[in-house]
Amino acid sequence: MHPVAPAWVRVRLRTAPGAAAALALLVALTACLASAFPRALDRYEDTGLVRAVERATPQRTTVLMRAPQPGLQLPQRQREQALLPQAVGRQYAAVLDTVRRPLAADPGQSAYGVQTRNDLAVPDLWLSRPSGLPAKVHLVARSGLAAHSSVRTGRLPRASGEVTAATAEVEAAVTAETAGKMRIEVGSVIHVPAVSRPPLAVRVTGILTPRDPDGAYWATQPLLRTPDLIRLPSPDPAPPEYWLGVLLLPPEAAPALLGTAGYAVPYWQVAPDTRALHAHELDGLKSAVASLESGPGLGRVREATDPGTQASTELDDVLLSYDSLRSGIVPLVAVAAVGSATVAAVVLLMAGGLAADRRRAELALLRARGASLPGLTGRLLAETAVVAVPAGALGLGAALLAVPGGRRTAAVVAAVAVTAVACAALPLRAAVAHRVVRVHGPREDTVSVRPSRRRTVAELTLLVIAAGAVEALRRRGVSGGSGDHLVSPAPVLVGVVAALVLVRLYPWPLRRLARLTGRMRGVVGPLSLARAGRTSVSPVLPLLALLTALTTAAFGGSVLAGVADARDRAALLEVGADARVEGTGALPAGLPDRVRRAPGVRDVTEVSLDHWAKAGRTMRQVPLAGVTPAKYAALADRTGLGAFPAEQLRRPAGAGSRAPLPALASPSVAAAYGMRPFPVRLGDGTEVTVRITVVRDRTPAVTGTSFLVVDRAGLSRATAGTSTLLLTGGHLDTGALRQAVGKSASVQLRSVQRTRYVDSPLQSGAETVYTVAVAAGAGYAVLALLLSLLRAAPERAALLARLRTMGLTRAQGRRLLVLESLPQALLASAGGALTGWATIRLLSPGIDLTAVALPSTAASLGGSALRTDPLSLALPTAAVLLLAVGIAVGQAWWTGRRGSVRELRAGDAR
Repeated sequence: MHPVAPAWVRVRLRTAPGAAAALALLVALTACLASAFPRALDRYEDTGLVRAVERATPQRTTVLMRAPQPGLQLPQRQREQALLPQAVGRQYAAVLDTVRRPLAADPGQSAYGVQTRNDLAVPDLWLSRPSGLPAKVHLVARSGLAAHSSVRTGRLPRASGEVTAATAEVEAAVTAETAGKMRIEVGSVIHVPAVSRPPLAVRVTGILTPRDPDGAYWATQPLLRTPDLIRLPSPDPAPPEYWLGVLLLPPEAAPALLGTAGYAVPYWQVAPDTRALHAHELDGLKSAVASLESGPGLGRVREATDPGTQASTELDDVLLSYDSLRSGIVPLVAVAAVGSATVAAVVLLMAGGLAADRRRAELALLRARGASLPGLTGRLLAETAVVAVPAGALGLGAALLAVPGGRRTAAVVAAVAVTAVACAALPLRAAVAHRVVRVHGPREDTVSVRPSRRRTVAELTLLVIAAGAVEALRRRGVSGGSGDHLVSPAPVLVGVVAALVLVRLYPWPLRRLARLTGRMRGVVGPLSLARAGRTSVSPVLPLLALLTALTTAAFGGSVLAGVADARDRAALLEVGADARVEGTGALPAGLPDRVRRAPGVRDVTEVSLDHWAKAGRTMRQVPLAGVTPAKYAALADRTGLGAFPAEQLRRPAGAGSRAPLPALASPSVAAAYGMRPFPVRLGDGTEVTVRITVVRDRTPAVTGTSFLVVDRAGLSRATAGTSTLLLTGGHLDTGALRQAVGKSASVQLRSVQRTRYVDSPLQSGAETVYTVAVAAGAGYAVLALLLSLLRAAPERAALLARLRTMGLTRAQGRRLLVLESLPQALLASAGGALTGWATIRLLSPGIDLTAVALPSTAASLGGSALRTDPLSLALPTAAVLLLAVGIAVGQAWWTGRRGSVRELRAGDAR
């Protein structure tokens, strides 16, 4: 057997090079896509995690550890030595050693040192005093100052000789911002109050510029580079304030801090290395941060530093926020991934089945001549592996090159799985078909065959399992952030149920139609239905592939459409129209006319907006908008933001100045003041009386959940001045609009606001991966349809040739093939639309697309539930029908070109 197998393989490859090349191409493409998916997933998740940590700023993400000041019970010499850089630096190295993977420290942005915890008021009158209060400072002896700053003026500070708590003068440096705002110059001497001794003189020797001001070294404690203007609580309109800054001492001068009243403490700043952050290690990252903040890691830090060391960071909150966002996105992406993977697996199985069907006679003859079943399957496995294994390796290599980054293990596993399925498809199909030695098998027509008991039991078992899982999912519901494992295979489960049911129901309408068309005079109709019912090809796999692909495409299209709708809606709620022009006060008189003439502007609605209006006796601040009722009602109806009849807001004709104005209010304002008249004090000091007549959740003029809208004709002249313009138009020219407005007001466009909602690479990456996965699934569905039609192509060509010899015209031949392929195409398209609709209906109650569509800062603008997108259902369905008809027409045309004699000979040979 062993010497013969290689020869067998060589002969087969030489006799069927086209089939081998097609299999290699299919395996390479599938392995490439399967390997690229987990790497792309890792890539955008890692990028999203890094972006989340970077946006959170080092002030939140750095782990800052502080030990108490060396105790007074220690000798003075020992207290001073505990603050020297040799001791604090040795502890810093031990602290870095306690950081456990997957959390990694960035030594370039981490630091250590000694600083005063208390604000120290300095008496020097030459320092900046905005309110006459003395400035305050912190003393910080910090490591790495020379590496993280450049000297603008002067030089870096130095420690002359041995510095102790009794040292009278030390050197320091300040940043350029601190020097400019506090009026510090090189050579300035700042006297810092000391305890039981004269003040500590701090001489400024240099003014520094941070090399990376936004890096963790400086940004963890922003006071190091930028002084704060502290305002004291006061009822006065101008509260007293003072400057608080930092004086940067050399690390060797740290013992001098013990002589001040600042409570000198050593600290260690551990900045996370964003290059080492990986989303698949998120659970480990959260555990490592928790351990370092209040767990075993902190215990090890205390062993190396001081039992009273405390750690503080908000990195755990940042990771939790990212995890919440990811958990809302991953289940949706997994739906597309599982659907596409299922379709690809079915196509690989169909390719093996097609090869086994075409070689049925050859394999049956080998079995009849004594070939054993293990020997036959082994030869087929070797024959397939010679082609599939190199192709799978090629696809894996292409994926690794095309998608850099991400884990290689998942990519290799995906490629191996694809290669294994491709290798096993032909041998397993042949083993099942030829387990019994036979030369001629019975016909298995779709209409007349009675499924075996084994098949019935297997289908019922699979049906019960799938239906039970779907029912459990329907009863329990699923949240987009729950990570429920039933969400991902939901389209596949529904497709399995639909495929099994439709295959069982498929013969019934065929029999009925066959009886009805049997009475027709023409031959094409009855013959096509007879042909559709006599095919021996099992429709389960092609139907399952098409249903899964159509369902995934419908689900994916609905997700993408829902995301787009959510962003459009949020942008509309934020802007109020297609564009918004808003000033701090009344707009120039000619501005509305200039804006109306801008390209793309269809209509302009003028609004008088008073943000400082106060309602009722409680003087609750409620934004009030004065509008022209007719135009504003039209705008509200056009935008869908709280449409209302204009008559309910219009001021009654002939009403006196004291008559209450009809008002449109938000539910919160209506609940607070009811439907009775109540006074409203406007920003200019005048007062009007309003009565709520309309209640709406939203309104175009005001963003938020608290507002009043009245007829501007009832307002004072000053308040009724136009302060806001709401613009509508299909294609607004941003440049022309900004030019027309000038500097008199701000311009906010709905289209620009919409682009800002893609806040994280996690969102944009999820959309990209989702789109590619759905497109790949659709491509494999087309391939499945082609394979299913290719199985019967030789038989159809021979039949058409025979009928041509009997007088069948070319037009009748085209109609025959089209009508023969239509039943299965209609079955797949109708079943795909039905299963897509059912899947969306099943999952929509528990899936919220807000995590994908909007950033967390805009989540208050409203969520977005999954809804059926008619276009996503109709387009794939129509594509399946058009493709089936197109293939049938193309086959009829090609058969007509080849000639009947050749096809008859080919058919006889078969």
